Amino acid sequence: MSFDPLFAGPVVSLLIWALVALGACAAILWALLRTGLAWRLATDIPNDRSLHTRPTPRVGGWGIVPVVVVLTVVIAPSLWLPALAAGLLALLSQIDDRRGLPARVRFGGHVAAVAALVALYPADVPWWMLVGLAFLLVWLVNLYNFMDGADGLAGGMALFGFGGYALAAASAAPPAWPLALAATVVAAAAAGFLLFNFHPARIFLGDAGSIPLGFLAGALGYWGWRNGVWPLWFPAMCFAPFIGDASVTLLKRLLRGEKFWQAHREHYYQRMVQSGLGHASTARIWYLLMLAGIMLAIWAMGFAPVYQWLVVVAWAFVLVFAGVCVDVRWRRHLSRSEQP
Repeated sequence: MSFDPLFAGPVVSLLIWALVALGACAAILWALLRTGLAWRLATDIPNDRSLHTRPTPRVGGWGIVPVVVVLTVVIAPSLWLPALAAGLLALLSQIDDRRGLPARVRFGGHVAAVAALVALYPADVPWWMLVGLAFLLVWLVNLYNFMDGADGLAGGMALFGFGGYALAAASAAPPAWPLALAATVVAAAAAGFLLFNFHPARIFLGDAGSIPLGFLAGALGYWGWRNGVWPLWFPAMCFAPFIGDASVTLLKRLLRGEKFWQAHREHYYQRMVQSGLGHASTARIWYLLMLAGIMLAIWAMGFAPVYQWLVVVAWAFVLVFAGVCVDVRWRRHLSRSEQP
C-alpha cells in the first residue's frame, strides 16, 4: 500500500486538535481542583447505592463541554447545532444539579434538543422512522447518565466510542473530515477528563457532562448515518456495551414494577465492581470489549449489507454471553456473602 501525502495533512490536523482538546480539558479540570472550586460547583455525596466512599466533585462536564463546543464550532462549523445543543443541555443539567428542576423540564430539554437536530438535519426516510430514531436518541441522552457510576467507565466509553466515530469518518470514501474532527475533539476531551477520573477517581462526570455526551453520541451518529458516512447500525455498535447494560437493566426493573429512575446498583458494571473485580479491572474489561466491538464494526463496514447485519447479530450474542457471565459471577458472590 502506497502512502498518500494528501492524506497526511488532515491526519496531522486531527492529531493536533486532539492534543489541544486533551490539554485544554485537563487544564480546566486541574485548575478547578487546585483552586477548590470543583467542590463548590457540584459534589457527589456517597449513599448506600454508591460505589465510592468519599465525597467527590462532579465537574467533568465543566472541562469537556466548553472545549468540545468551542472547538467544534471553530473547526467543524457544519456541526454547530449538535455542539450548541450539547452546551445548552450542560447548562440545563448544571442548573438541575444546583437548584433541582422538575423531571418534565429536564426531559423536555432533552426532547427539544433531539427535535431540533432531526428538524434541521432531516433524513430522507419515512416520518415514522424519524420518530423512532428520535426516541432512540432521547434514550441515549439519558442512558449515558445512568452509566456514570464507576471510576473511569463513562470517560473511557467516550474515549473509545467517539474515537471509533473519528476513525470511521476519516476512513470513509470520501472522508467526512468535519465529523472526524468533531468526534476527535470529543474523544480527546474525554481523555483529558479520564486523567482525573480513572481509579481512584478525583472527579466524576456529573449530569453536566454525561447528558451532553449522551446527546453527542446520538447526534454525531445520526449525522454520520444521514450523510452516508456509515450504516445505521454503526453508532449503536460503537456504544453497544453501554447501550446493552443500561437497556437490559432498565427492562428488568420495569418488568419487576420498580421505579427505574431511582438510583440503584443493579447495572452489570456495578455488579462487576461489587463482586470483587474493583473499579480499575472493571474499566479495563469494558475498554477491551468496547475496542473489540469498534474494530469489528469498522471492519464490517466493507461487507455487503446482509453480512454487516450478521456481524451485528453475532456481536449481540457476544454481549449477551458476557452479561450471562457477569450474572453467574454475581450469584456466586451473593452465595459466598450469605455463608456464615
